[in-house]
Amino acid sequence: MSDAAVPMLWSGDLGATLAFYRTLGWTVTHEQTRPYAYGVVEGHGTALHFSPAPGGVELPLEHVAALLLVDDVADRHAKFTAALRTAYGKIPVKGCPRITRFRPGQSRFTLVDPVGNTLLVIQRDEPESLEYGGSRELEGLPRVLDNARIFRDFKNDDRAATRALETGLRRFGATASATDLARAYAALAELAVAAGDSDRLNHWKSELNTLNLTSEERASLATDAAAPDQLNAWLSMTE
Repeated sequence: MSDAAVPMLWSGDLGATLAFYRTLGWTVTHEQTRPYAYGVVEGHGTALHFSPAPGGVELPLEHVAALLLVDDVADRHAKFTAALRTAYGKIPVKGCPRITRFRPGQSRFTLVDPVGNTLLVIQRDEPESLEYGGSRELEGLPRVLDNARIFRDFKNDDRAATRALETGLRRFGATASATDLARAYAALAELAVAAGDSDRLNHWKSELNTLNLTSEERASLATDAAAPDQLNAWLSMTE
């Protein structure tokens, strides 16, 4: 026999909390209000338990409550966003509840429930270590791009990612390859979409369009170049 750890999350309004997780595909397997409130949801071999917050705690108070390891993080994000849009008429990306955006190749995203419980949903085979500052195997702008990716995709820190890229372009832009410049401009354009900054979006898209790229290079950059429009389309479903 092996031990098992079960996440114990705060419930707030227990009925509303359980309804939220039911919307996302979990099954409510236990719900009681007396002699104290307590609930359990189960799904995909995982159970989450809910009890009242400690006395004196004002909800919602966002806090990382659990790590949820999944086999296909992209599929789970797609299912969660579809369920949230059906339930709320839009995809909630601010306040509680909300879900963070997802890029192709990303290995995690964040789900925040109505109480503020934060679930980090992570690809089961995600690399165990991250090299903040960028991979030591890279140099110049490629290393900056890797560092910005970590800020954006793992820390949900778009401001830090933007600062890293802009600083990197000032330091290495003059000697960087056209494809690396294209990746940096596309990343900054996507970050501008996330920030709702149309001026910066137009600027970085213009910079991207002025690059002299071969057809092969453009093909290799298709995913990067499409990211701002894909995010824009996703965000349009949040309004």
